[in-house]
Amino acid sequence: SGSVIIRFVDVCCVMSAFKYLSVAAVGASVGYVGYRWTTKRHSLTLAEAERSKTLSQTLDLPSRSEQLKRLRETPEYDVLVIGGGATGCGVALDAVTRGMNTALVEKEDFSSGTSSRSTKLVHGGVRYLQKAIMNLDREQYKMVCEALHERHNFLEIAPHLTSALPILLPVYKWWQLPYFYCGIKMYDFLSGKQLIKRSYIVGKTLALEKFPMLRKDSLVGGIVYYDGQHNDSRMNLALALTAGREGGTVANHVAVTGLVKEQRKMKDGTTKEVVCGAAMKDCLTGDEWVTRAKCVINATGPFTDLVRKMDDKNAESICQLSAGIHIVLPDYYSPADMGLLDPATKDGRVIFFLPWEGRTVVGTTDSVTELTDRPKPAEAEIRFILEEIRHYLDPDVHIRRGDVLAAWSGIRPLVRNPKSKDTQSIARNHVIVVSDSNLVTIAGGKWTTYRQMAEDTVDEAITTCELDTKKPSGTVGFKLEGGDGYYDLLFIRLCQDFGLEVEVAQHLTQTYGDKSPQVAKLAGITGRRCPIVGKRLVEEFPYIEAEVTYAARHEYACTAIDMVARRTRLAFLNVQAAEEALPAVVRIMGKELRWSSARQKQELEDARAFLQCMGFEARRELRNIAINFSPAEIQRYTQTFMRFDYNKDGHITVLDIRKALNEIGESVSEQQLHELIAEVDLNQNSMIELDEFLQLMSCLKTGAIANSRLATIIKNYEQHIPVDRSGGGL
Repeated sequence: SGSVIIRFVDVCCVMSAFKYLSVAAVGASVGYVGYRWTTKRHSLTLAEAERSKTLSQTLDLPSRSEQLKRLRETPEYDVLVIGGGATGCGVALDAVTRGMNTALVEKEDFSSGTSSRSTKLVHGGVRYLQKAIMNLDREQYKMVCEALHERHNFLEIAPHLTSALPILLPVYKWWQLPYFYCGIKMYDFLSGKQLIKRSYIVGKTLALEKFPMLRKDSLVGGIVYYDGQHNDSRMNLALALTAGREGGTVANHVAVTGLVKEQRKMKDGTTKEVVCGAAMKDCLTGDEWVTRAKCVINATGPFTDLVRKMDDKNAESICQLSAGIHIVLPDYYSPADMGLLDPATKDGRVIFFLPWEGRTVVGTTDSVTELTDRPKPAEAEIRFILEEIRHYLDPDVHIRRGDVLAAWSGIRPLVRNPKSKDTQSIARNHVIVVSDSNLVTIAGGKWTTYRQMAEDTVDEAITTCELDTKKPSGTVGFKLEGGDGYYDLLFIRLCQDFGLEVEVAQHLTQTYGDKSPQVAKLAGITGRRCPIVGKRLVEEFPYIEAEVTYAARHEYACTAIDMVARRTRLAFLNVQAAEEALPAVVRIMGKELRWSSARQKQELEDARAFLQCMGFEARRELRNIAINFSPAEIQRYTQTFMRFDYNKDGHITVLDIRKALNEIGESVSEQQLHELIAEVDLNQNSMIELDEFLQLMSCLKTGAIANSRLATIIKNYEQHIPVDRSGGGL
């Protein structure tokens, strides 16, 4: 009888959920019609964009030195944008498409902040929709509708950098299946004609076929829905390059050190003090100058309040900073073509489990943080994510801390609208604030809606600063750098025309689009039968040396960090692989940019320091866990160490490992030998001592380190111990 009562309660819950969602759906449909009516102008803008699109994307992009010269010599710009993230670059492109003389500066690199540290999704926000319905929150509802419209445009303008991604929402209680399905179907409904693909229910068997790593116990089934995915830093870079190619002045590694003001007569006859430019400094050379503009736009993300206080030191802070971390796991943690959504973690947050660039990205968390240029992922947050995904993965999938290949933290600026009566409320959407001196600030929002944010910002700038342009935004449907001539089978052309291997060719086309043949032309000969050209930076990733050359010449890559973090994504995919690629990156960039030997040394040091913020420091700290072996285990590992120590001098060197490999008929390159020493060499003296060896064995035992090249060599070596070194035999 107890089970009957429980089942009756469950049925009531389902009926209640259906009733509630049905009422919400009716209200949402009314709001949806209103939203579609207000966005009708987008279809007109799309047609205008197609008509007005020029052939300027075929022109050479000005060099960075030419862009800096423009910044110094242009008498006055119409618009000066501070901040080279997604929003800032979007604003610059929007202003350029309206025919305005536009400049943009970024103190570090394009996408060096939050814009490169996202979940990599292009989405309306299933979670936001749920909150909008449950809390009857009209603002969140409007944000979802806007984001779904922008998602469609996002996928259209950069087809090489974006793709549709199916995401599975697993269900472990039978009554949740119709409940979640109603919500996901509403998500489909709000997409309208811009729906990627229809969502659908799968049973337990099909759910496990689509995501074999799922925990089977109590699994009822799942719901598959579709959102978009992108390479965020490359998308950000495409915005900057497109703005530059369309006539805008864009420059990275240029800091704003102060704002310039003057008395200006307005159209209504009044005179007021307004921001009319900025004092700037080239962070690479130290050169300083002033750039003037009719309108200055602050699009600096987490640094919004710092720029606002340059304008008015008494300006009220509007940003509340929140840190979200992501971790990267090996590809075997997820299928290559299916993501996973954990809808309710133990603290109420949502975690995505997504395939990305050949690895698995998991995140994000949400915690209060301090402002910094280089946020670091907290170990507690990393372990929180690992603990959460254990609830959804099969027990046979052993989740080890050592499987974390990289981890990063991004600072999200949650914005309080200063115009709101509720001074403590956080705006769910973007906020545009205009100061008394006409500094226009755009803050908040999300990656997916960057284009709408940019359009709204430029509209406000035109009104506030009385700019002489009546041309509407032309960014809807406007193809970004690399998108115009891209098609899915372009990689075959690269294979046939240049002799690249398929994986590399696919990577190049999905990164550079129709510019990929230009990269392929720079590829060096390998000396092998196949591939003919395309020397890899590191063996396990399809990044090739030609990309470094291309980035230095055509993509404003100025530092080794620019290359390993944002032109390639090595630092985000495998921090150790990024460290191994650094010498080659610095060598090639040094040749292209004419770096001195001292500059090359400094670049290596700076890049290695940066990698500490990408999880490399955490991996090092894991080596310091306590060694907890029995006396017998210590004796066994010590004997293994001594067998490798050919010279009996108390340490293992590159020569010792090479001799061991020769004895078992194996060989690796000189570079690989030094790399596997570096993995274990805690005191960085280019050799391995007994305590370091025991530390490695302890980390492998506890799972703090998942795999080790040296440990594999030792295992193979012990299976081939020569008779004369085994202590016995005839």
